[in-house]
Amino acid sequence: MSSIVIKGVQVMSKGGGSGKEKDIYIEGNLIEEVTDVDVRRREAEFVIQGHDKVAIPGLFNAHTHAAMTLLRGYADDMPLQDWLSEKIWPVEVRLTEEDVYWGTKLACLEMIKSGTVFFNDMYWHFRGSARAVAESGLRAALSAVFIDGFDEERAKEQMRMNERLYHDSKGLSDRIIFVLGPHALYTVSEESLCWVRDFAERHDLLVHIHLSETEEEVKSCIDRYGMRPVEYLDSIGFLSPRTIAAHCVHLSRRELALLKQHETKIVHNPASNMKLASGRMPYEQMKEAGLYRNIALGTDGCASNNNLDMFEEMKIASLFHKAFTNPTVMPAEEAFELATVNPARMFRLNSGAIEAGKLADIVLLDLKNVELVPNHNLISNIVYAANGSCVDTVICDGKILMSGREVEGEEELKEKAREVAHRLVNGS
Repeated sequence: MSSIVIKGVQVMSKGGGSGKEKDIYIEGNLIEEVTDVDVRRREAEFVIQGHDKVAIPGLFNAHTHAAMTLLRGYADDMPLQDWLSEKIWPVEVRLTEEDVYWGTKLACLEMIKSGTVFFNDMYWHFRGSARAVAESGLRAALSAVFIDGFDEERAKEQMRMNERLYHDSKGLSDRIIFVLGPHALYTVSEESLCWVRDFAERHDLLVHIHLSETEEEVKSCIDRYGMRPVEYLDSIGFLSPRTIAAHCVHLSRRELALLKQHETKIVHNPASNMKLASGRMPYEQMKEAGLYRNIALGTDGCASNNNLDMFEEMKIASLFHKAFTNPTVMPAEEAFELATVNPARMFRLNSGAIEAGKLADIVLLDLKNVELVPNHNLISNIVYAANGSCVDTVICDGKILMSGREVEGEEELKEKAREVAHRLVNGS
């Protein structure tokens, strides 16, 4: 097992501040202890000097489509349905496993550079994504896009594919969580949703789904089933504590109560929702309904955000809701928890804090970075002032993935991803 000691680093406290300097000892993939400086002197394979840095838990991106980095800036400023049907879906039909591999590699690099250690992904060519994650050193929950288009034969094919992927996933890195990924109510039949429900219950799997993202989606569900989306999923027994619902923008009070009743998890994607004019998630009402601990933040894909910087997402989330209510809504500490402790709980990971016994998923911020000067209030600086460029070092699963803002092989990776993206979009 490898060992790391981070010497003399400030450690983010539970209240969001930074205390006196500490030494952090890492053995294997766990934080062994956090001590006062030089209380213990012992050898370690790697020594990181932490002076002028602060250690924070690695960030979680709870909803994205990683390989869509290849489509960053390709189709902007369009209505959602036109964006999907005219631009995104026609290109995605041409995607190969190798394309998805390189797109996900690019996403992993971007996330490492901006302090994210875990992401929850739904995209095509599962094996390409899994290979990229395994090589990157990050953690991920991966699901294949399950879409049957209400076609019975396609539904059976999707079921068989997901069964194969589930069994194959047992041979993957233990940093990868296999998740079922039914796309949405408007692309997946009731028969398939019930199959997902039963398969997930049998194998205790998380389920990742888009839910109530747009008004049109709600109207379509009412027209098809005579109920709003959450009511419909409740009626077929689909909702559970394993369900991870992305977006959840258009919800009634009754739907909020149902989500709480089933302890369903919710992923807020404010930048994407703003860009696509999908609406505003009812965050205050969710908190009133007792759902706060079940909410996390995500960026969505790079075609609708257009980056994977969770520092930016925390700021946007907080400001988005303040703009429509008052300055006290979603204070900085809450926004930070939506990117750390809440998703760690959601994805059943022993992380989200810098404490002995936790997974060694640690990010060091450079306190000399101009955005972090002066440091009156660390949590405010992190949420309202910082961005991914403030990240100096990233450790995930006890491995150093970035040091001094350098990631091994990043220039070659960017060049290859650029080549793949242009070939994909130009159809050559």
